[in-house]
Amino acid sequence: MSLAHTSALGGARRPRRDNSRAKILAAAEQVFARDGLAGARTDAIAAEAKVNKALLYYYFKSKESLYEAVVEEHMRAFNAKALELLTAPGAAKTILLRYVDMHFDFMSQHRRHAALFQQVMMRGGKPPERLCRKYIVPRSAALRHLLERGQRDGEFRQAEPFHAAISIAALIVFYFSAAPVLQVLGFADPYSASALKRRKEEVVNFVRYALFVKPELSVP
Repeated sequence: MSLAHTSALGGARRPRRDNSRAKILAAAEQVFARDGLAGARTDAIAAEAKVNKALLYYYFKSKESLYEAVVEEHMRAFNAKALELLTAPGAAKTILLRYVDMHFDFMSQHRRHAALFQQVMMRGGKPPERLCRKYIVPRSAALRHLLERGQRDGEFRQAEPFHAAISIAALIVFYFSAAPVLQVLGFADPYSASALKRRKEEVVNFVRYALFVKPELSVP
C-alpha cells in the first residue's frame, strides 16, 4: 500500500472518529444533565449516542473525564467568542452590552451548561481548577480590563470591577440554574421565546443602570 493511499485512509478515518466523539459528547450532555454525574450510566450514554460502550472508553478514560470533557466543550466554545468580543476596539459600553447579549444567547442555546458546570465545580480537585485557570481566568481578566477602560473613559461609574464582573455573570447564569425552581414558583416556561426575550431585556437594562454613567442614552 502506498504512503499516499495510507494517508488518504487516515484522512477518511479522522472525520468518522471526530463524528463519533461529537455524538458521545452530545449524548453525555443530555444524560448528565438529566441524571447528574453520580446517577448517569455509561450504558445509557452509549445507547443515546448509538455507539458501542467500548468506544466511550476509547475516547475518554472514565465517566468523570467524559463529564469534564462535556463541560470543557461548552467553555471552549464560549471563550472563543467572549475573548474576541471583549478585546475588540470600540466604546466599552457598546462592547459590554454585546458581551451580555452574547452570553445570554449562549446560555439559552446551551441550557444544560449551568447545571453541568455547577456539578463539576462542586466536586473540587484538579479538574475544576484546570478548567478555571484555562478558561475563566483569561475571560475574567478581559472583562475586568474592559470595565476598567470604561471607567477611565468616563463611560462607567466607579464600581469595583471584580464584583461588577461577578454580578454580570450572576444576572445571566442564575436564571438558567434556577429554571426548575422558577417553574415550581409558577413560571410556566422559562425557556419560551417570550420569557427569554423579556429576561434578556431585564438583564441588559439592569447592567446599563447599574454601571453606565448615562444609562438613558442609546448605545450604538
